[in-house]
Amino acid sequence: MTLASKLPLVGTTIFTQMSALAAEFGALNLSQGFPDFAPDQRLLDRAATAITLGNNQYAPMTGLPALREAIAGLISQHYGRTVDANLEVTVTSGASEAIFDAIAALVRPGDEVVLFDPAYDLYEPAVLLAGGVWRRLALTAPDFRPDWQAFEAVLGPKTRLVIINSPHNPTGSCWQEQDLAALWQAIKSQDCYLISDEVYEFIHFGETAVSVHKHSQLRDRALVVSSFGKSFHLTGWKLGYVVAPAALSAELRKVHQFVTFCTATPLQAAMAEHLKALPEETFTLAGFYRQKRDLLRDLLAGSRFKLLPCDGTYFQLLDYSAISDEDDLSFCQRLVKDIGVAAIPVSVFYAEPPAGQRLIRLCFAKEDDTLKEAARRLSQL
Repeated sequence: MTLASKLPLVGTTIFTQMSALAAEFGALNLSQGFPDFAPDQRLLDRAATAITLGNNQYAPMTGLPALREAIAGLISQHYGRTVDANLEVTVTSGASEAIFDAIAALVRPGDEVVLFDPAYDLYEPAVLLAGGVWRRLALTAPDFRPDWQAFEAVLGPKTRLVIINSPHNPTGSCWQEQDLAALWQAIKSQDCYLISDEVYEFIHFGETAVSVHKHSQLRDRALVVSSFGKSFHLTGWKLGYVVAPAALSAELRKVHQFVTFCTATPLQAAMAEHLKALPEETFTLAGFYRQKRDLLRDLLAGSRFKLLPCDGTYFQLLDYSAISDEDDLSFCQRLVKDIGVAAIPVSVFYAEPPAGQRLIRLCFAKEDDTLKEAARRLSQL
């Protein structure tokens, strides 16, 4: 038999490739977006207690009530938005599952989905599996802000969904209030929905976060996706959630129940208890990562790399044009082998990378000593 792949162009992700290469050569891994430091021990202790106390059977499909209530409280604290924990909050096995479920629930064969490049690599395969057609708009360095005239031009009667991501992976850019206003003006007469990927929502370095939660019109047709893994340094827990109006949540849940049904019960219980006991932790996360961003930027200030702005996330882009004419994948592979630092080539986030662009992404969710040694090695180039 001949198997016809539904995703013929998809292979092993660049994150897996670069992490494997880093392990092979013993390199400092600043490629994949996960911390190399321990999460809060109190949260780990709560998970251990939850397991010991017997929270080890299926949770409700939509999530433990205590966690959904805690999420509703978190949204009220940060954004002043009141949500119904029963009808509008769904706990998922990571943000990736949430995004996949949302796309599967909303996109039908032939529907068009607008993505902004560079884009997280999950979006496009999920659209293709749903039978959709993607329309990608390029964001331009160094600020990576949307061109709203170009956005309006790509909208049409088949536009079913728009996917946005702020704070933005991989660029570290953050949308501003006028961007949400322009988005609303463009789509308000369209029969389309919105996925707002806000997994780095608490890692922003401006005075206030710009979120769809705060935009009264956009949020009425949006699914806002968040990640406890990013916010509490627990990417391996795969604990995410979606907030959406009841009608959209109902459609999302129809898919969710057949993808994972529910997320690990003791981890949900631990997170619910942690949010109840320490709600201020999400308010201090931006300052924690600002220190790491500034440390890395200061250490690289004298290098031959050009540092692009970083307004959010825990990613820093570097322009290596003054160092090499290599393509970014070749350059990243050489970094691992020659100086022992793993990075991600930014071209992999594009359908059509801009000609002549030479950018790599570093993750600074690392111990300070890791960042210092990585910067020392990079500054030798």
